[in-house]
Amino acid sequence: MSSIGTVFTYPNNPRVARAQIAGAYSGATVNTKEFNLQTDRTPEFMKKFPMGKIPALAGDKVDLFESAAIGFYAAAQQANSPLIGQNPVDQALILQWTLFAENEISTPSGQWVYPLLGYRTYLKPSVDAGIEALKRSLKALNDVLLTKTYLVGEDITLADINVVTALVLPFTTVCDKEFRSQYKNVVRYFNTCVNKPQFKQALGEVKLCETPLKYTPPKKEKKEAPKKETPKKEAKPAAAAPEEPKPEPKPKSALDALPPSPLKLDEWKRMYSNNDTDVAMKWFWEHFDSEGYSIWRCDYKYNDELTLVFMSNNLIGGFYARLERARKYAFGSMIVCGENNNNTISGYWIIRGQEVPYEIYDAADFPSYEFKKIEPSQYAEKKDEIEKYMAWEVEGFADGKIFK
Repeated sequence: MSSIGTVFTYPNNPRVARAQIAGAYSGATVNTKEFNLQTDRTPEFMKKFPMGKIPALAGDKVDLFESAAIGFYAAAQQANSPLIGQNPVDQALILQWTLFAENEISTPSGQWVYPLLGYRTYLKPSVDAGIEALKRSLKALNDVLLTKTYLVGEDITLADINVVTALVLPFTTVCDKEFRSQYKNVVRYFNTCVNKPQFKQALGEVKLCETPLKYTPPKKEKKEAPKKETPKKEAKPAAAAPEEPKPEPKPKSALDALPPSPLKLDEWKRMYSNNDTDVAMKWFWEHFDSEGYSIWRCDYKYNDELTLVFMSNNLIGGFYARLERARKYAFGSMIVCGENNNNTISGYWIIRGQEVPYEIYDAADFPSYEFKKIEPSQYAEKKDEIEKYMAWEVEGFADGKIFK
């Protein structure tokens, strides 16, 4: 068996298993080498793999940095490989399911699982959105597999390799027996594939989830009681030294001078972070103080200039980074809706007081956003829309960030 090169990765990565399984079918060896993203991203590595991501294949003939491409390359080592399709129809279907595996299974699975593993910040609306997106994908896949053993043709293809390896993460961490019972055709298909020798060689024995991962909020550190100091004997007064000028007091926000409000913003932020959105929003409307706080619709002014979804989301992150002084006084949910080269940025904010404060409008990119106040008389009309923005259930939702 000839080697296609060395794949840099972390241990037990299902994305690498794509290439290993394809190689087992096509007669190609896929060597792996453990890679530390913190220490091993040398200038030489970045020159070969400009995205700086793993898995990445260093081959004699080609360097590749997308797992789907690496899997395809391993499958294509066999002449006229049935894995990649022998006619345009099968090839198109295999490509379709490859994209489905990446966009409709891996992406929402990561949105759900990675925060539970500590790889990303836990934001409940984002996790819930990932769960719902994965459910839709599994329902569609379950319907297709009602009359099929494999996705394309009568035997394993790269379509099955990509879809099954994408299912490994959710099926082994969060999708327990009760969850999987909704998708019996998918489970039957998954078990059929992972028990084949070529899959076992790469994945080992796949143990389906019994107890799903759950989010555990970090424990608050207990503050140590201040040590009592032993009173010191008074020293004889020394010659008076010239007094050093006292530092000027830090300027206070004008918002601190407002009358106290029964709504404590930190309580709302904890409620939002640790509960289902419907529970959090019920609490919000019961406790909201329209005299002490205001609600604002926020829209990016230049949506026609937006390109890739991740870049639009990064734009929101950049705006947030310049609002540090506002964290005590504001909460916002901003989302990207649409797709690459056709998306918009919008959201809703809860802000202390009745005006957009200096802490927000002083940000360099504030002029790129339009803040429109929602008057109390409009709350009933806007309630459903506000709740959808807080839950990230707006039609066309693609990504988002919470300011808290």
